Amino acid sequence: MFANYDLISMLVFLVVFLATAGLGVAAFIWWYHDNHRAIQRLRGLAESTGGAALDKPKPRSALAGLPKMGQLLIPKAQDRVTELRTQLLYAGFYNPHALNILLAVKLLAVIGMALLLGLVPYLVGLVHWERALAGCLLGVALGMFGPSYYLRAQMVKRQNHLRRGMPDMLDMLVLCLEGGVSMTAAMQRVTGELHWAHPKLAEEMNIVQREITLGMSAGEALKKFGDRCDLEEVRDLAAVLLQSERFGASVVKALRIHADTSRQERQQRAEEKAQKAAVKILFPTLLCIFPAIFVVLMGPAAFQIAAMFSKMK
Repeated sequence: MFANYDLISMLVFLVVFLATAGLGVAAFIWWYHDNHRAIQRLRGLAESTGGAALDKPKPRSALAGLPKMGQLLIPKAQDRVTELRTQLLYAGFYNPHALNILLAVKLLAVIGMALLLGLVPYLVGLVHWERALAGCLLGVALGMFGPSYYLRAQMVKRQNHLRRGMPDMLDMLVLCLEGGVSMTAAMQRVTGELHWAHPKLAEEMNIVQREITLGMSAGEALKKFGDRCDLEEVRDLAAVLLQSERFGASVVKALRIHADTSRQERQQRAEEKAQKAAVKILFPTLLCIFPAIFVVLMGPAAFQIAAMFSKMK
């Protein structure tokens, strides 16, 4: 029995060590690859041979094979492909190979989790083949649904970040327009100011600014922004701007009203979360605090009852 406990402890330690080491190596490769590429480019620009050094092949990344692997797993149904691409777009993954990378990660997760939960314990001798098979099925399920759950969580998280920054963006935009700045210059100024407080919203506003610079109107660019991130608030803002441009109404007044409404909605969402917090904290209180209170209150009484029964014997 003790030998099995020692083996389990060694296996758990080995898994934790390998996972920690893998994360550290991946972080180091990511950081070193970017710095190394920048240094190589600067050295190439400094060489007297002109741009010859820039034509050298770039070093292949460790994840360079994921798009090719995922290309083989793309579903044949076009509706499913469109749905996955839309989810990736909502989550902020604008890489053209994002779908291939997602499918490849799913495949690797399925294989890795099946090996970790089923095959490895069976080869070590910790479980029988029935439990190993159940572990493999559990690993396959985790590998299939884990990346999809992460993608949905990223969608919700990104939309919450963007909604949280919309009132601040509208307030700054109204201030710039009231100061006599044009819409293009106001967008540029707001994008620069949002970079520190709301970086995700600043990235999207940078795309909007580029589209306006290329000749698109502000309402159309914001409408594409709302469709790209699936935000009803941005679609409403785009509709306000489009109507103001069509009927010649004051853009500043419309934006001020919309900013007040957006700020009130943010306050209502915060109050709603505050009201839900009292209910959500009830279950951790019941599970964690009350047992400790019962032990403190009932412990002395239990000792007294045990002593009384021992005297009766």
